[in-house]
Amino acid sequence: MSEPVRVLFVNSEMEHFMPSSPIAKVGRYLPQGIQESGCEIRSFVPRYGTINERRFQLHEVIRLSGMNIIINDIDRPLVIKVSSISSARMQVYFIDNEDYFHRKYVNTDDEGNYFSDNDERAIFFARGVLETVKKLRWKPDIIHCQGWISYFLPIYLKKVYHEDPIFTESKVVLSIYNEGSDQVFNEDTRSKVIVPGIRNKDLETINPANGINLAKLAIQYANGIILGSEEIVPELKELISGSSLKVLPYIDVNDPESAYIKDYKNFYDQILGKNEKKD
Repeated sequence: MSEPVRVLFVNSEMEHFMPSSPIAKVGRYLPQGIQESGCEIRSFVPRYGTINERRFQLHEVIRLSGMNIIINDIDRPLVIKVSSISSARMQVYFIDNEDYFHRKYVNTDDEGNYFSDNDERAIFFARGVLETVKKLRWKPDIIHCQGWISYFLPIYLKKVYHEDPIFTESKVVLSIYNEGSDQVFNEDTRSKVIVPGIRNKDLETINPANGINLAKLAIQYANGIILGSEEIVPELKELISGSSLKVLPYIDVNDPESAYIKDYKNFYDQILGKNEKKD
């Protein structure tokens, strides 16, 4: 009997804990559907300050917390919390840090301006997820990244963690949405990303460092692309169509007739080579 496929979901948003949106809906119901299809899953989301710990009964997982992640020469403690969605029989892990996530807003301030440290928050989230999965000693076959804050994960996986036995066979599926592309990051963003294994030349794509180029960087290190929005930035659409990556076209997840969970699962199998006909 073959081992079940293991899917790691790295979500920027998740319904139940956050207001509904296309990303949040998929972040909530896709993991449940994939789990019900017979796969093993783990699901991660940032512990934004808008998420009420008492209401959702978040609690710290001491055995997974305790390490520091250094960004821009500053040690930031990584705290891992967990909550359950009992109706779905699903646990959700939260990447937490007081400096980065304990705010009244998710990505922008009360005037709609993107936080100036959003690059660091995304770096912390990506590295925090990978370090936590290592501690869990759980080998994902598919890592599905959704939303801009997950977009640094592919380069860290392919350049820094690629020889770790936990991740040697992991494939990255990237959902591209029409969000976050108008962000402008700091001039020193690239230097913040660099750790042993990543060099300046690996980050030429994010010169300048902005939302569109961050998405391009994620695409560069992905194995498959899902078009999460009907309309995406033409520059990204052109890059994707000109690449050799497997692409799943846009599916309206709000359509009552939509079978997107089944389609996404079939796409995972395609990325893993499970749908290929044998001679």
